[in-house]
Amino acid sequence: MKKMHLGVLVSGGGTNLQSIIDSINDGRLDATITVVISNVPGVRSLERARQNNIPAVVIDHERFSTREAFDREVVAVLQAHRVELVIMAGFMRILTPVLLRAFPLKIMNIHPALLPSFQGLHVQKKAFDYGVKFSGCTVHFADEGVDTGPIIIQSVVPVYDDDTAEKLQQRILKEEHRIYPQAIQLYAEGRLEVAGRRVRIKDARPMEIPALHNPTLEKF
Repeated sequence: MKKMHLGVLVSGGGTNLQSIIDSINDGRLDATITVVISNVPGVRSLERARQNNIPAVVIDHERFSTREAFDREVVAVLQAHRVELVIMAGFMRILTPVLLRAFPLKIMNIHPALLPSFQGLHVQKKAFDYGVKFSGCTVHFADEGVDTGPIIIQSVVPVYDDDTAEKLQQRILKEEHRIYPQAIQLYAEGRLEVAGRRVRIKDARPMEIPALHNPTLEKF
């Protein structure tokens, strides 16, 4: 079976990149990473790629006068490596139509909150400070908005009374490492159907828990 070609866009440490690499190496993800692209030189993600014999390319965004010019270079590298699905793994750039139209509904992102709540940056702290009882993470297709694309899969994480924003962030990160490879595998299997804002998953097993409560209900 032909393995799907992934191109992974990074800007930092790359723990989600590592979870994808591990899922491929363990045989849980039917894909291969043909290139890792970083817009920041010297980040840990590049070392992770090289340690796994994955081509790693630096495209320093500071060398480009416009976002569109930067994205044109990214598209050229992705196409040269025959990428079929683009994975944003801590890629701290807003995409322009240049990249989005080159890979329509073929770019995934992971966000550390339950979209559409808490879009943007520093969202674990925003959710914690807001006092939510649940937070989590979301894998979605990228579009021309910021964290606004069709949602593929979400994981819900409870917020405890003795939590800190840092503890919550670490629990959410563990879930990111679980659901991102799953979303990519669903795509690789051809099981994702996008209809407007809704992403339907063929043959998906429905959630067995009818509702979640935090704190647990008493006497009801």
